[in-house]
Amino acid sequence: SMEKKLIRSCSIWRALEVVGDVPILLILEASWLGGKRFDEFRRRTGLLKALLSDRLGRLVKGGLMEKKLYCESPPRYEYLMTTKGQDLYWTALMLLRWEKKWQVKDKINVELIHKTCGKMFDPVPACGHCSEEIDPTRVAWSEGPGLGWMKPLYSRRRKTRESTGDTTSLMDQAAQIMGDRWGSLIMRSIYTGVNRFDDIRADTAIATNILSERLTWLTDMGMIRQSQYNSNPPRYEYRLRRKGVDYYHALLMLMQWGDKYFVAPEGPPLLLTHEECGHDLDPQVVCSECKEQISFQDVSYRIIDRRPMPENDSEPAPVSRTAS
Repeated sequence: SMEKKLIRSCSIWRALEVVGDVPILLILEASWLGGKRFDEFRRRTGLLKALLSDRLGRLVKGGLMEKKLYCESPPRYEYLMTTKGQDLYWTALMLLRWEKKWQVKDKINVELIHKTCGKMFDPVPACGHCSEEIDPTRVAWSEGPGLGWMKPLYSRRRKTRESTGDTTSLMDQAAQIMGDRWGSLIMRSIYTGVNRFDDIRADTAIATNILSERLTWLTDMGMIRQSQYNSNPPRYEYRLRRKGVDYYHALLMLMQWGDKYFVAPEGPPLLLTHEECGHDLDPQVVCSECKEQISFQDVSYRIIDRRPMPENDSEPAPVSRTAS
């Protein structure tokens, strides 16, 4: 009998169905930075019209954005984030934090200002019970009531791994990793203690050739490393490097978003325990300065563009933009 390919059901997987796509992440980022109209999204993301139009449609259909008429004739629309879309903000802040820590310095950067305390801040992933910063190595994963095996409905999707050219994206490499569903699913497996090729394959139902290719990609990117556990025949397991450990917080916030919007009726598929305080992990993003929870409405930012000036450009790039 044909073996049915099943994967562990998990909110991360369901969430990646929506946001495991580079163009979508670029559009969401542009929206958090104040973009509302088609032309603004085009300018910020560098995406081609047809692709941008398709992804905006997908975001509206998925309930992350709503399309509002702002001009009758000719009809023109704005795309505004819904609550569901805004609830991805913590995930975005963790991607941004990871990018700032691990990426090249001479690019676009952002200064975040927390309006509540008035200070420039860094977003910190903290446990809601004990308020300590979450150390990924001190979190225990166990199977929750909603854990089951599901048939993956993989929509055929080309790898959109190449950068989109001259984009003003703040989270370039972070978006490439989260925007590649296979890559993020492999990271999920490794975080939950699944380290060997065949076990990862069983856990994710990824075809062997794609799995090999993605493992090489994640290794080249410095997220994981190969470690030999058997010499004859040679067999390897995959261990996290520091850069991979740090990416954990973005998937953690994504999982929380997935639990909220795609949860199984039985309850969450995975349960996390914060070993430092012994409670269920209640992940939050807080201000590094005043330790209050961060919400989308309470943050303003300034973009600092450190890229070299384009040649023969009629309009110089603005050095700093502020948004409330």
